[in-house]
Parts: sequence; structure tokens; C-alpha cells
Amino acid sequence: MATSDWTRRDVLRRAAAAGAVAIGGPTLLSACGGGEPRGGDTLSVGRQQGFLRVAIANEPPYTKVNPDGTVTGVEPDIARAVLKNLGIKELQGIVAPYDQMIPGLQASRWDMVTAGLFMKQSRCAEVLYSEPTIVSTESFGVLKGNPKNLTTVASVKETGAKVAVLGGAFEEGILKDADVPSNQMVSVRDNRSGIETVKAGRADAFFLPTLSLNDLLEGDNSMEVTPPVEDAPTTGAGHAFRKTDEELHAAYNKELAKLKASEEFAKISRKWGFDPSAVEGVTTEELCKTPG
Repeated sequence: MATSDWTRRDVLRRAAAAGAVAIGGPTLLSACGGGEPRGGDTLSVGRQQGFLRVAIANEPPYTKVNPDGTVTGVEPDIARAVLKNLGIKELQGIVAPYDQMIPGLQASRWDMVTAGLFMKQSRCAEVLYSEPTIVSTESFGVLKGNPKNLTTVASVKETGAKVAVLGGAFEEGILKDADVPSNQMVSVRDNRSGIETVKAGRADAFFLPTLSLNDLLEGDNSMEVTPPVEDAPTTGAGHAFRKTDEELHAAYNKELAKLKASEEFAKISRKWGFDPSAVEGVTTEELCKTPG
């Protein structure tokens, strides 16, 4: 196994055991104890200390932890560009499970969520989302030939297929909202576990964003990625802030709008396989209407 693969899996195993593992530059942060309350002044604190702490999931192309511990991916790269224009030089990434990202934000373990955390009604009620940074599609990772012909969420219900999902992730919510029985959902701790679960026959598919599956299955001749699932809701993410961080949220949106109008945004998006034009005309208000 490649050293970089071992590093990413090891990070996620530690995250599952400890709740979250912090990674950013040369400093290993502790995510177990809550951070100091910001009291709504996170923007000034970030400028003074030169960084903000952000939750990520280590799910390329959305977020990625490099072997040296630095954080990249489309979401951190966009956040880094915006924060730089706000006078905040860097971000420190903290790997956390999706279902702990908002609770950890509210507990001040980190200052933002930049993880491809897709917007939906329940999440939008708890945090302030920036305007959309990415719009994405969902697919199934299946064995070659797609033995159960899984193309839609409806086909999962009809066939009784078992589907692997990340606990607390957007895809789990899609299945629950469609009333897919719980015994058809197989919870996995990370992306590699989802792929291995399908290969071992414990699930018929792994439900994940299309681009994530493309990244995971590149060069894998035993599995394939289905076309985007047509009956999955429109999915898009922004960066999430505490409800008390209205000043940071407003300033961030202002600079994000400038970035989205620039070639730099297009360059970051294309680098990670995203179409920069996909976010044009899509609003947080619209995406926050997504059930779940």
C-alpha cells in the first residue's frame, strides 16, 4: 500500500476513535476539548492569530489531507482564498465525522465547516451557511456491470438492495427521506470502508457524490460509478458558521462573491473536477429548502 493511502486511512481511524483529529501545518491540534468561546468576534480573532480552525472530512475532491498533514481539496482551497482576502493567512484543518461537524462548530472546537457539508433544512436551521461554493451530483459505486441495476433511490427500495453510506452524511439522509428501510442501509466509517463493503458483498452499492466515487475508483477495474442518480435532490454546499458569527459570515459572503467572479475561483473548481458555472444562479436559500 502507498504511504499516502496509509496516512489517510490512519487519520480517519484515529478520527473515529477520538471523535476528530486535527491537522494543519506543523501543529497537531486537539479536537477533544472544546475551544474557547468566540462570542461573535471570530473574524477579529482570526486576523489577530493569523488562522481559523476548519472542520473537514478527508473526502477528495471536497477535502483532502496530504501526507505532510497540510489540508487541500476544493472546499479548503476556496476557504483559504477567501480568508486571505479577509486578512486571515491560513486555516488549520480538523478531520471530523459529518455528524459531529455542526455540534463541534457550536461547541467552538472549530470556527468553520469547509467540508462539502451539503445544505438541507435541518442543517440550515442550526448554522449560517455561506452562498454556495459547489454544486454536485450523487451516484452509486457498484460492482462492474451493476448487477442489481441500481440507477435511482427508487430502484434501491424496489430491489431490496443494501447500500453503504457514511454515518450522518447527506446520502444517508436521502435514503431516510425516501423511506428506505434501515436494514437496507449499511453504515461505514470512511470512503475506503464503503468500497470494501461492496467488494465483500455486504452491500450492493456505496452512495456518495459522483466526483468522490470517481476519485476513489480511479484505476479500479472491479467497480464502476453509475450516472448521477436522477431522483436524488439537488446537492450543494457552502461553508458553515456559528449563528453568533454574523460579522464573519457577512464579510465572508462579500469576499466569496468577489472570488466567484474571478478566474481564481474557476481555476480552483476545475482543478478538483468541478464546473465553476454550476454555482451560477444557485442560492443558499434555494439549497436550504432541500428536505432532511
